[in-house]
Amino acid sequence: MKTKDQLVKANIDNLIALWKTAGGAFHSYFNKGDYEYVQIPGSEWPNKIWFNRGISRNDAERALAQNSAAGPNLVLPHWDIFGASSLEILEANGFAEKSRQTAMYLELGHRFDEQQRLDFKRVTSTTETMEWATLYPQAFGYSISEAILANTFNEIHYYLACFQDQPIGTAILFQTEEIMGIHGVGISPNARRSGYAEEIMKFLLNRAIDMGARYATLQASDMGRGLYDKLGFKAQFVIKNYIGHPPHL
Repeated sequence: MKTKDQLVKANIDNLIALWKTAGGAFHSYFNKGDYEYVQIPGSEWPNKIWFNRGISRNDAERALAQNSAAGPNLVLPHWDIFGASSLEILEANGFAEKSRQTAMYLELGHRFDEQQRLDFKRVTSTTETMEWATLYPQAFGYSISEAILANTFNEIHYYLACFQDQPIGTAILFQTEEIMGIHGVGISPNARRSGYAEEIMKFLLNRAIDMGARYATLQASDMGRGLYDKLGFKAQFVIKNYIGHPPHL
């Protein structure tokens, strides 16, 4: 069994590995030593810049400079495991909070009962990549391009959830050793409030068990938090996502 600190690291490592896998497929992952970033030209995702330690003022200035040089804004996720000073430094140096999430984990054991209302397809074809890429921004407000799916679906498992042959939901599974990261669980607006998100989650958790994972990790929005609590996930830490803007003089 992993310790609390090991599970925190495992959650972060899975998320970063997902970004690096997507970026690497387009030669768009860069390691600058003190920080790393992914930016895929013409794509809204992942486009992240991150530090794996507390952030100094100099770090914030370099991240802001990289952000300016990169063109479209890179999002800087900050996990609140380094102390409050990093947040203060970011906010004092031109970064503004865009969104926040709660990192969570679940130790896998028993299987979950599924209602069998939905059919699930793992994305492996041109038609499926188009359907998934069309549906995803309806749920999240930003896009993951067909090109990313087409170039990464062997390493990253993308799923379509269908009701009566109509795609209504998306999901991503990404495994790092015994950790199964659950990402991109979204429902089209016209199919919400029907319990489909719970059904998708139960399918994903059962699939994670089938694939030999011992733990599932995710990063919850406020909207999804109640469902994950219900399924038994435990909160770990808060992720604040920042966008950098030069401070006004």
